[in-house]
Amino acid sequence: MTGGGLHLSAGQRDALQTWLEQMRALQDASEHTLEGYTRDVAGFLAFLAGHHGGAQGVGALANVTLSDMRAWMASERARGIGGRSLARQLSAVKGFARWVADREDMDISAILAARAPKHMRNLPRPLSERAARDMLANVGLQTGQDWTGLRDTAVLTLLYGCGLRVSEALSLRACDAPLRDVLRITGKGGKERLVPVLPVAAESVAAYVTACPYAQSPDAPLFRAQRGGALSRRHVAKVMESARLQLGLPATATPHALRHSFATHLLAAGGDLRAIQELLGHASLQSTQVYTAVDATRLMDIYDAAHPRAHG
Repeated sequence: MTGGGLHLSAGQRDALQTWLEQMRALQDASEHTLEGYTRDVAGFLAFLAGHHGGAQGVGALANVTLSDMRAWMASERARGIGGRSLARQLSAVKGFARWVADREDMDISAILAARAPKHMRNLPRPLSERAARDMLANVGLQTGQDWTGLRDTAVLTLLYGCGLRVSEALSLRACDAPLRDVLRITGKGGKERLVPVLPVAAESVAAYVTACPYAQSPDAPLFRAQRGGALSRRHVAKVMESARLQLGLPATATPHALRHSFATHLLAAGGDLRAIQELLGHASLQSTQVYTAVDATRLMDIYDAAHPRAHG
């Protein structure tokens, strides 16, 4: 355990490690998520140690007051932690404390009563339909090789045409090609969903597979790097950055923005919000509803620019 873990008591370290192992086993939490939980909870426990003059056992969570929680949040804000990050930290702390309370039969009502400061949720920044088309047309020109260009075009076509996350596209295996009319995708938390495959996406992947110089054993990664290994997220981001600079697109034109664009353009075309939720693999409708705000913002921009009464 790193960071704030150095300031914890042996009992706190053991409890945190056990909780993390259960999160990994029962919730299929990713290593990235677990690292975040470790930092968040260990940081909170380290703050309590400093605030009260020394590390204590997990039973000390029952003595935490609302004043302690406010002091911790104030110290985090003073360190420059934003509202969104603080809300995530508080969620991790509550999850750990709730788990300890269930095991130790203790009252942690002060921790559970704490509320993070409200923060404005950042709206997704989708590309326009023209910019998305230009991106798909240009990204294949960035590497200077036919097969890698076809590969990069295929990956980005899956992001924009099917709404896949980058990790989902890169997790496809050789046995998934040729793409069928529907893809079965395993997303966050192991949740499966069915995603329709547009003919243009299937054709783009087929063109890449035909040109790829590496033998495609069924369990091999579908998308190969230059030397034959699995293609990395970093490469996808880098090649899209090169294309956006050539096209004069803003820094928000990232691979994930293509997924946002998929959802926003579907909604603008009259797509049903519940159906879009299923296609994206969002656990709750609330995550998908942010796209209605994006579309409303776009409509207001059009109104302000074009309506004869928009300017009084």
